[in-house]
Amino acid sequence: MNKFGKGFATGVITMLGIAAGALFSFKKTVVEPIEKQEEKADENRKKVMRKAGSSHLG
Repeated sequence: MNKFGKGFATGVITMLGIAAGALFSFKKTVVEPIEKQEEKADENRKKVMRKAGSSHLG
């Protein structure tokens, strides 16, 4: 029974590590690029609003 317990614990720890790695990888490859695109769009929107506001002052 002792071997089974060690093997089971090793398996659980390994699966947790794999799951954490998969989530981290997904975040790096999918979520962060989308967030960067949204940030750029927001910056561009701010620039456009500033330009539009200043062009109508004269």
